[in-house]
Amino acid sequence: MNDSVTVFWFRRDLRLEDNRGLEKALVQGRPVVPVFIFDSDILKSLSGRDARVEFIHGTLRDLDERLKKFGSALQVYFDTPENAWREILKRFRVEAIHLNEDYEPYALKRDRKIADLASSKGVSFEEHKDQVLFAKSEIAKDDGRPYRMFTPYWRKWRAELKATKGAAAKDVPSEKHAQNFAKLEPRMPSLEQIGFTPSGISVPKLKFDRASLRSYGRVRDRMDLENATSRLGTHLRFGTLSVRRAVREALDLNETWLKELVWREFFMQILHHYPYTVGQPFDARFAKMPWRDDARGFKAWREGRTGYPIVDAGMRELSATGFMHNRARMITASFLTKHLLIDWRLGERHFAEKLLDFELSSNVGNWQWVAGSGCDAAPYFRIFNPSLQAKKFDKAGAYVRRWVPEFGTGKYPEPIVDHEMARRRALTVYSKHIKGG
Repeated sequence: MNDSVTVFWFRRDLRLEDNRGLEKALVQGRPVVPVFIFDSDILKSLSGRDARVEFIHGTLRDLDERLKKFGSALQVYFDTPENAWREILKRFRVEAIHLNEDYEPYALKRDRKIADLASSKGVSFEEHKDQVLFAKSEIAKDDGRPYRMFTPYWRKWRAELKATKGAAAKDVPSEKHAQNFAKLEPRMPSLEQIGFTPSGISVPKLKFDRASLRSYGRVRDRMDLENATSRLGTHLRFGTLSVRRAVREALDLNETWLKELVWREFFMQILHHYPYTVGQPFDARFAKMPWRDDARGFKAWREGRTGYPIVDAGMRELSATGFMHNRARMITASFLTKHLLIDWRLGERHFAEKLLDFELSSNVGNWQWVAGSGCDAAPYFRIFNPSLQAKKFDKAGAYVRRWVPEFGTGKYPEPIVDHEMARRRALTVYSKHIKGG
């Protein structure tokens, strides 16, 4: 292509509508080349049957079909980002690169490298805010310091939303601007060409179940109900749903769900200000916590064979579907860190491998919340009783029967640890460690 172009780099924003960086690219006046890069550095660390990669690939195919309407096509690369961009800059006369910000540590390093490469070629590198309403330090205390507690952050976030009308958005691209996509032939490797095969796990389609969302605050902890939660986390994670649309729906339907969306932004700003929390406790008192080395217990937990039906149901749901009910996430995490006294980081990594909606900041934040080592954390002496949790949130046992069909038969294992003993042990170990004993 001899004409100078603008490139839009799709990443965690896999949609044409309400995409801030794409909108900015399309109004520049130059033909826009839409690009996606399957990062070989990331993919080589994943199983060849990863449902998230399969979902991304299917979403890209759908985007490609939509771009045909404008005579364009996605340019999909499978390489390291640096190598891919060297090829892109060689292939096209690029004047500007537009992209939406990503706040995870790996993404920040990657984007700095590409920004430096672009600068060395005289190409502008323009980042835009898209995956959150308020990023980095936009919600802060009056003295500029970051919030460490959710409730004051939530109040400030809500006030800022009202003041800025931050959820207001128009759908883009308009037909007029969409004509600015460059005329291109498809470039789309198959799933097999990037080293993956179908996983057998599918992502629920993007759908706002308004009736379910209206009752979200009342039934969200009901593990026996299959439609009690939104199932939209994966779409927020990969940007097939814009956060602005989600917030508009929440404002209309349910404030409890809105708070869940704000927790997501709260944890993102915590990760921005305290990047060490990816691998270290936010609360330094827990830096040398004497976690137990219990390979057998960890294996039983991963496989859903702890002898605690509500714990096992959650872990089996995760393995089978890539999803776990929110209440089950808390129960299973508490069991690992309190009943078994196993390092929260091992559990966090397991969830990172399995969850379709895995979001680094939220996963780390929530695991540290349960372990008692995070900002705004549950106190260390909060220890879920799995049996009482089941009675309260799975009263008729429907959730357990769905995922642990052998419960109540001789095939189901005995508990790997006694609840009362484990509770006393956890209280003793935590208390002694915090007091420096």
